[in-house]
Order: sequence, then structure tokens, then C-alpha cells
Amino acid sequence: MDLLLPRLAKVIQNLAKFAVEWKGEPCLAYTHLQPAQLITVGKRAAQWAQDLMFDLESIEDVRKGLRFRGAQGTTGTQASFLEIFNGDASKCDKLNDLLSQKAGFPSCYDISTQTYTRKVDLIIANAIAGLGATSQKICGDIRHLAAWEEMEEPFEKDQIGSSAMAYKRNPMRSERIYSLSRELMSKPVNFANTLSDQWMERTLDDSAIRRIDIPEMFLLADAIINGLDNVSSGLVVYPNRIAARVQEKLSFMVTESIIMRLVAKGVSRQEAHEQIRVLSHEASKEVKAEGKPNDLVARIKATGFFRPIWEELDGMLKADLYIGRSVEIVERFCGEGGVLEGKIQRYRHFLEEAVTTELNV
Repeated sequence: MDLLLPRLAKVIQNLAKFAVEWKGEPCLAYTHLQPAQLITVGKRAAQWAQDLMFDLESIEDVRKGLRFRGAQGTTGTQASFLEIFNGDASKCDKLNDLLSQKAGFPSCYDISTQTYTRKVDLIIANAIAGLGATSQKICGDIRHLAAWEEMEEPFEKDQIGSSAMAYKRNPMRSERIYSLSRELMSKPVNFANTLSDQWMERTLDDSAIRRIDIPEMFLLADAIINGLDNVSSGLVVYPNRIAARVQEKLSFMVTESIIMRLVAKGVSRQEAHEQIRVLSHEASKEVKAEGKPNDLVARIKATGFFRPIWEELDGMLKADLYIGRSVEIVERFCGEGGVLEGKIQRYRHFLEEAVTTELNV
């Protein structure tokens, strides 16, 4: 965990810088994977960074809570040591204090059996697996954005994007991270089963699986963080493509504002909603069934019901009017003096000297 944490902080720093750089670039948001109210490229990256911050905090908390088993005897009663020390329980405590100090732990667990409770392994696995879930979500988003040609992971000059189709630029780094994340997320089940099968004070069927799962879990997390560092350090954004996709849907996005402006001029909201609904569905059919451009604005301008807002309509079709507080949200969270800066401050010396992970794909 001590090795993972500072490098995870590096990924968070990468995304924070990216979010600030693109804080004001309007883009389509997606709910139900359908276009929704606009956000910005930076706002989406800030969400990724926040999820990783939660993982950082979870792993830090687990690391801080680790204790030592110590000299507890065969069933955790310290009976053998009590006999050695002629019944002096204070010497048992002193011994465990010394052992904990030498092993680098603040103290021993209050209760142990022949082992420390395997609940500890499960708690650690849950925290580490949380990183896997976050990483899969981030890389899933990047893969979708690559398919829509809005954003790409780093792509080397001579990299082969597909062995079969030479024109393709497959997001292989993100796919690799996604795959490793899926495996990492499966680990807590094994640790839960191991804990639940520890009959009474201990059985040995915990040994073989722990020898596999503990190192694999940390190796997976290590590889995932390396991949995220590489990807987040070199994300490529295509603002013209993003703007074009926004314009395809923007007329739909402004319909609520049109309704509100009509209501402000004394028009029935119910009637305004119905008029917009009919025209929107007509325009959507033209796009989907006929492959034609979105002509909703032209339809509104040709419908007398909307005459009260005709003069305002062109001025409403500016994407940055519909990103809400995205810029402020990003600055407050990712900017100088923001939340993330405080969270990763303890890793400052590492971050000052860290270099970007190189990957071969």
C-alpha cells in the first residue's frame, strides 16, 4: 500500500491538471448513455479524479488501521508467554509493544487467534478492489469517447491500432486497464470466502489461496495504476469534433429554456411543452429515419406559436450557456488551493520527482 498510494496520487494530479485545462470546453453529457444536458470535458475528468480520491482515502484509512498480531500464542490467549514470564502479564504487553515497534506497527490487534483475523485481508481487498471499479469506469468512458472520436488515449507514431484494419486506433491501453480491473474486482470474493471458512480459531485452508490472491491483488493494482498514469498523462482531446457533436444536439438541449422564456411571456407551459414535443419528435425522425441534419431550429422558426422568442433564438444556441457551474466546480475541486491539492499534499515530494510511466502496446 505504501508503494501504491503515492503513484495513485500522481494519477489524481494528472487528471486534475487535465480537468483545469479543459474546464470550459462544452461537451455532451450522457445519462442512460443518451445525450443529456451539457457538461464540460474538464468536469467529466474532475469526476474521475474524485472517484480516485475516494480510493486514495480508503486505502490510506486501511493502511492507517493495520495492526500487528504479535506474540499471542497458539490460540491467542498468550498462555505460553504468561508461563515464560512467571505470570507477569505486563511483560506480555511489553513484548508485544517491542514487537510492534520493530515491525513498524503502532500496536497489536486487541483480539487474535492462531492468526490475525482474516477479516483484515477482506478489508484490504475491498479497498484495493475499489480502485479496480473506478479504473474500469474511467477507461470505459475513455473507450466510448474514443468511439465517438471526441478523445483518445496516447497513440504512438508507429503504433498499430489494429492488426487487421490498418485505419483503426483501438484504445488498447484503456482496454488493458479495463481487463485488469475486472480481475482485481473479483478478488474480495475469495477473501470473503476464506474468512467465512475459518472454523473456530483457525484452519489451514486459508494458506494456499492467500499465497495466490494477496500478491496478485497488489500486482494487479500496480499494473492498473501504471496504465492510468500513462493514459491520464497523454489524453488527446478533439474540440472541433466535440463542438460538432454538441451542435447536432444543442437545439434539443435548449428546448427547456425556450419553454421557460415562452412562459415568462405569458404562454401556457403545457401548450409550449406540447408544441416543442411534437416538433422535436419530427426533427428526431428526420435525423434517424432519413439521415438528415437536425432541423428543429428551422421548424421552430417556421411555427407561429414560437413567434415571441424568434428574435432570441439564435442567441440561445451557444453551448457555453448550458454548462451551468462546470467551470467553477472544476476550479474549486481541481484548481490551485482546491480539494485535490490538499488531499495529495502529503505526496508532494514524490510528485515533484515522478516521471510518467511508459507502456508498450
